[in-house]
Amino acid sequence: MSRPVATALLLLCTIFWGFAFIAQKSAMDSMGPLTFTGVRYLIGGLLVLPLALYERRRRPIHLTRRHWLLIGAVSFVFLMGSWLQQAGLATTTVTNGGFLTGLYVFFVPLLGYILFRTRPHPIIFIGVPLALIGIYYLNGGGLDSFNSGDWLIVGSAVFWALHVILLGEAARATNLPIFVSAFSFLFGGIAASGMALGLEAPTLDAVMSGWIEIAYAAVLSTAVAFTFQAIGQQHVPPANAAIILSAESLFAALGGFLILGERLPVIGYAGATLIFAAILMVEAVPPLWARRRTHIPRNTN
Repeated sequence: MSRPVATALLLLCTIFWGFAFIAQKSAMDSMGPLTFTGVRYLIGGLLVLPLALYERRRRPIHLTRRHWLLIGAVSFVFLMGSWLQQAGLATTTVTNGGFLTGLYVFFVPLLGYILFRTRPHPIIFIGVPLALIGIYYLNGGGLDSFNSGDWLIVGSAVFWALHVILLGEAARATNLPIFVSAFSFLFGGIAASGMALGLEAPTLDAVMSGWIEIAYAAVLSTAVAFTFQAIGQQHVPPANAAIILSAESLFAALGGFLILGERLPVIGYAGATLIFAAILMVEAVPPLWARRRTHIPRNTN
């Protein structure tokens, strides 16, 4: 897959995830965060399972102990990121949730270097702060009163950063991106549902009252978007992918505009511009720089 196609897949992810903030927040009116997370990922995992099994048959790769450890790590951080984000949205605003989730843009290059000694392209050190400033301005240049829900989403941003790093590593190591995604969905769905039975006492009526939100989150935000992420991240470095995926805050704001009637402040449009500038920068500068270096004549003296 070419780099532009992989980038396009990641951008599609941001669209689905951005609009999902509205569904996730709305679902908290009728059910707990573990219930929503469990049902969402069980449905999403079952939808992707046939593709995962087909991929596994087409690529009969022997999965080693290291592969399964990677897949298990991806699944665990996926569950934790989802749970903490969903729990946080029960008490904080969609605006704060979008901004604070975007903090994973900062954590990805830091954790990537700590875990795998992956040195990002120097342009990342310009693109990351630019994207963070863009997210901040996109949400009005400030946060509402910081509460426990906000801290939960900050915690989820750490796990989402780990997910971006480990998912790319697992997808490349196994060459089974859809299989890795399906395993993570089903693991997250079973684990969250089991915890929900003990902590939230979910009811069928509560689940059915939020079926629209669950359907959107399960099909588009989970089955489609996370699978596209697993495929696209095989061809895009983690730090670059994180900046591209930060555009989900932009689409969260757009969803609020179209569905909830929310309006961006003037400064919000400046934030949107900065996010796109960061995305273009990290995607355009490295190949242009590499091309320029290959055309610099060598001094043979």
